[in-house]
Amino acid sequence: MSVEPLLTRDYDADPALVHERLRGRYGPVAPLELLGVPVWFVLGYEEVLNVLQNKGGIWSKDVDRWRAHVEGRIPADWPLLPIFQANNSAFSEGAAQRRLRSAWTQALAPFQDHSNPQAQLLEQAITQYADDLIGVLSEGGSTGFADLAAQYARPLPLMVANRMLGFAAARGEEVVMDIWRMADAGPDAAAAFGRLYEAMTELAAAKRERPGDDLPSYMISAQPDLTLDELARELFMLPGLLDFTASLVCNVVVEVVSNPDVRASLSVGAIDETVNRVALLNPPMANLTFRFPRADVKMGNYTIAAGDPVMLSVAGAHADPRFAGALDRHAIRSTRAHLAWGAGPHSCLGQRLAIQITTIAVRRLFARLSKVKLALPSDQLPWRPSPFMRALRSLPVQYELAEIYVPAGEGGFDGEALAAQPAPADEAGQASSRSGLWGFLRALRRGR
Repeated sequence: MSVEPLLTRDYDADPALVHERLRGRYGPVAPLELLGVPVWFVLGYEEVLNVLQNKGGIWSKDVDRWRAHVEGRIPADWPLLPIFQANNSAFSEGAAQRRLRSAWTQALAPFQDHSNPQAQLLEQAITQYADDLIGVLSEGGSTGFADLAAQYARPLPLMVANRMLGFAAARGEEVVMDIWRMADAGPDAAAAFGRLYEAMTELAAAKRERPGDDLPSYMISAQPDLTLDELARELFMLPGLLDFTASLVCNVVVEVVSNPDVRASLSVGAIDETVNRVALLNPPMANLTFRFPRADVKMGNYTIAAGDPVMLSVAGAHADPRFAGALDRHAIRSTRAHLAWGAGPHSCLGQRLAIQITTIAVRRLFARLSKVKLALPSDQLPWRPSPFMRALRSLPVQYELAEIYVPAGEGGFDGEALAAQPAPADEAGQASSRSGLWGFLRALRRGR
């Protein structure tokens, strides 16, 4: 079957129009080509949900189910191959997956359960990181221009990742940049995977020797039989989640500054609703990694053969008239029946963490800045050319500082408690490497 490519200039510019065209031509399932590899692209809401829920057990994420890969028909230098070779719980199933997800559930609980002191300290840290970043980008004066992607939305989750993993900041920056290289299918994706695996293996070994109040140590405590290889591969996933979060922050900011009704709603504390609305209308994880049917299956207008790669489009599913037709796109409150966080056995376990970071980031930004205006028309904003993410490459804005700055500590932020709580990484290393990040951010500001 002759198929058309998914990744084109039209797709980069406006994927919604491409989804509409594909739906009109093929229905809920379209045969496409992804960087030279044929895939089934699923953009029907019901079809995507059914695959995610996998109630009949027909769908697998195990790369060994991929017939073309097993038969040696996928080029060794295919840019996306390192992602599918991660061999962690995102690509496992059955008892192996349940064991690893159990470790994740227990390790994330201290950070996501707000009754836990660790979660409270993390919230305070996120708030302080946000204020610090806003302070740096606005050092040039009370008004100016900034790239909120490079100077705010991306560094903030990076700092959270460093804290949760127990990395010194400089090493954490390298890890997150390699996650970006893999997700964007760049030419050095394979090399990035190698560096990432080495960094995470070293971290896993260090935490076995000297546990701390950090995610790797909590995972080891939850599943003491985790091998270093297993733990390293699992830890890949946290920077990926936080890259998703950075994109969500950017998308929420664009929605707020482009929609006066949404901007007004923030003054009455409806940030959670705005985050949910953006996750529905502009999900950062636009497309998901492959599933493979264990047997031939009829879907849409086609029969998909066992072992064929199936790529689920969350963004396409949200625009399916069978689902989107019932939505009020002008309503402040939006349905929770969207698929931005997945569904079924591979649903996102870090949803609460991602929402918390996004909510704090947006709340502090609009508390500190009285004016935020896009420096480009919204339809001219530059997007990263990723097959999975719908993420801005940059978010240029014109800003104006609020006249009165109320520190986050007033009304609940306990700065002394945060200062008294050591970060998971070595303090000297944190201080030294943090200055490198700050220097980079200040260079960005001076370069504008």
